[in-house]
Amino acid sequence: MPSNDVRIVLQAAVPTAAVGAIAAVVSGVVAGGKGAVGAIVATLVVILFMGIGMVVLQRTAKSLPHLFQAMGLLLYATQILLLFVFLAVFKNTTLFHPKAFAFTLLAATLVWIAAQTRAHMKSKILYVEPDSSTGSKPEKTGPST
Repeated sequence: MPSNDVRIVLQAAVPTAAVGAIAAVVSGVVAGGKGAVGAIVATLVVILFMGIGMVVLQRTAKSLPHLFQAMGLLLYATQILLLFVFLAVFKNTTLFHPKAFAFTLLAATLVWIAAQTRAHMKSKILYVEPDSSTGSKPEKTGPST
């Protein structure tokens, strides 16, 4: 993965982990140990799902740029489906507090999206590749006068 992509993933994962740690402490105080476990699980789910999604999307953009937008939509739909599967499997669990899990999942997802958006806006990634030949003049493509 190129260094820009790693930097963007880190700039999104670190604030998400920080919010998850704060949520774990708050959930631990409010709902006890199961609340803290729920917050930690939710934070890990968000970082795992969003991180893997970002890696897949960047590899697709590099190898198949014409499928980038469609792959992005498919990726987000897949992430939501996997989250529904995860929630269905752990619907009646006693391993963690479900409300702490839900609130942390929502907060961590919003923080990830905001941090990823900020990282993309701050990064200076070329979206037009410069011409590799230095001696050639660009061709005129407009109407001649």
